[in-house]
Amino acid sequence: MTQGTTIMTDNLAEEREGAVTPRTQAVPELTVIMVSYNTRELTLIALETLLANAGDVSMDVVLWDNASVDGSADAVAERFPTEVKLVRSADNLGFAAANNAAAAEARTPWLLLLNPDTETHPRAIENLLAFAKAHPEAGIVGGRTVFPDGSLNIASCWNRMTVWSLLSRALGLSRAFPNSVLFNPEAIGGWKRDTVRHVDIVVGCLLMTSKKVWDELGGFHEKYFMFGEEADLCLRAAKLGYRPMVTPDAQIVHHVGASYSESENRMVKVLKGQVTLIRDHWNALTRPLGIVLLVVWAMMRTLLESVTGRKPEAARPWRSVWRRRSEWLAGY
Repeated sequence: MTQGTTIMTDNLAEEREGAVTPRTQAVPELTVIMVSYNTRELTLIALETLLANAGDVSMDVVLWDNASVDGSADAVAERFPTEVKLVRSADNLGFAAANNAAAAEARTPWLLLLNPDTETHPRAIENLLAFAKAHPEAGIVGGRTVFPDGSLNIASCWNRMTVWSLLSRALGLSRAFPNSVLFNPEAIGGWKRDTVRHVDIVVGCLLMTSKKVWDELGGFHEKYFMFGEEADLCLRAAKLGYRPMVTPDAQIVHHVGASYSESENRMVKVLKGQVTLIRDHWNALTRPLGIVLLVVWAMMRTLLESVTGRKPEAARPWRSVWRRRSEWLAGY
């Protein structure tokens, strides 16, 4: 846990003293970790649907509140006084460090990271746990995400960045041919996430692993404050021989970006994460090329926005992202 961080727990201290979890007398199989930051109403819905629809699985539910100022922690304490273990962090540790701190307290053989801007569909968690048990070779597993209207949200998983994928991005081929596996390889273009499949990256909105694998990997690298940490985790798992997988039988709604709605700041952090991933996982020969291609992509998006967008300056995030390129090129 990050030194110097003050945390207060609701109903967690008693368990450390030896009291049983309120949900069951037996040690649960699964710890569900939800890290929230200023998403009060969505967090309440996420917890309600999780508890109602998880299925036949015994679990501890931990809500780590990252110093929200919207009353999230108090609302959770009032609505779920016994069902949820609430941790109130005095500081915003970021997604990676908060999950690490919560996972360090877990006493279960399985862990699930679940975003606070999600809605769990019936038996999704039960099905995902059964899938993880049936595929130990995966190491890390995920499911299928949809938007609130039921349409596919492809962002439950990705393939890794490569020179070709970044070139396709920079040239606009990924946008022009979104359903092409050739030109949109990171998004695995055209695949509806409706089959079991090995993928390079399981996204942290719905990510399950065993406590053993988590500890083997050392959890998230905390330099990834937000964005890129799950990609780094999965790529490190692959180096150990694991092959992450997803299943369509575990489906949730994901309100993408609800906990980080400022598009300019969001994209700066996404790019910081991608620059860091290239530096951490690419070889010395391709690393400079990867960074150059990210710069070209950001430049092309900025030019496209300037040429086609008839929006006020404040509504042109890519122009601001380009101005801040020295910030994101520094990485984490």
